[in-house]
Amino acid sequence: MIKRAYQLKAGNLKNLALIESEAKQPEANEVLIDVKAIGLNFADVFAIWGLYSATPKGVFTPGLEYSGIVLKVGKNVVGHQVGDRVMGITRFGGYSDKITIGQEYVIPLPKDWSFAEGASYLVQVLTAYYGLHNLGNLKSGDNVLIHSAAGGVGIFAGRIARAAGAKTFGTIGSPSKVDFCLQEGYEKVVVRDQHFETNLDKALGGESLNLVMECIGGKIFEQGYARLAPEGRMVVYGSARYASPGNKPNYPKLFYQHFTRPKIDPQEMIHTNRGILGFNLIYLYNKVPLMHQLLKELKEVNIGKPVVGHEFEFEKITEAIQFFQTGKSMGKIVVNV
Repeated sequence: MIKRAYQLKAGNLKNLALIESEAKQPEANEVLIDVKAIGLNFADVFAIWGLYSATPKGVFTPGLEYSGIVLKVGKNVVGHQVGDRVMGITRFGGYSDKITIGQEYVIPLPKDWSFAEGASYLVQVLTAYYGLHNLGNLKSGDNVLIHSAAGGVGIFAGRIARAAGAKTFGTIGSPSKVDFCLQEGYEKVVVRDQHFETNLDKALGGESLNLVMECIGGKIFEQGYARLAPEGRMVVYGSARYASPGNKPNYPKLFYQHFTRPKIDPQEMIHTNRGILGFNLIYLYNKVPLMHQLLKELKEVNIGKPVVGHEFEFEKITEAIQFFQTGKSMGKIVVNV
């Protein structure tokens, strides 16, 4: 059985090439999936550029998220059978039309969800839920600042926080996304422009923040941290300012950003009683029981379907990645296979 997958050696998007090979047959506890949709994530861009610490050495296939139909199951597989509609996460290998993976990483696709919606769920919702609840200690009545509020994580983070009784404040990179975020239920939406700090204070109306979902970095990081209340927490799960349009990293800009990044003095944190926590979704990939516990808890929260904002065909995956880099997207970018 032939598999088509995009591969490259990290460093330049131009190196991404579609390669045919023999699909790996499932071992005893594995499932072979006919992929129907692929979800794009910021980690994909950083992996392609070689800036993501978990990036495999040598030639590899990017991609962390997919949905599709079960083609074959190993002899010890329980709960999955040929023909099942599923979604899942993978530690790379997602940019492919077939995936062979351990059964523990394969999740049933809800009956009323499309494949595109299935490829838009797991990475985003696990990031949002784990960040808010397990790390952020989210409580009813909290003021929560969520960056990239119109993106996949931002949409789910807002819904999860509001379901817990929190008040949500969103930030976005473009005024064109304000109405969308307000319709989602954000209390206030602030554009990250030259007036961001002043407008954030206006939006907060003199109140402090209890929790920040931070994925931007730089001055935005500093400004959010400065507004944390005592016992407030900042959860760092990304740094989007390092991403920009282009086939390869702008190294002079990256070096400047790295050496001028915010530096927090731990001794000062003692006086202000605030905390910073960081995590990488690969951590949850390696903690399978925890991942399934989070998904079980999520079933008890009514947060609705994923928002699929943009769809591309498999042969246009490079264009999809380039569009993702522009920051113009709302909701999830999905590649249909």
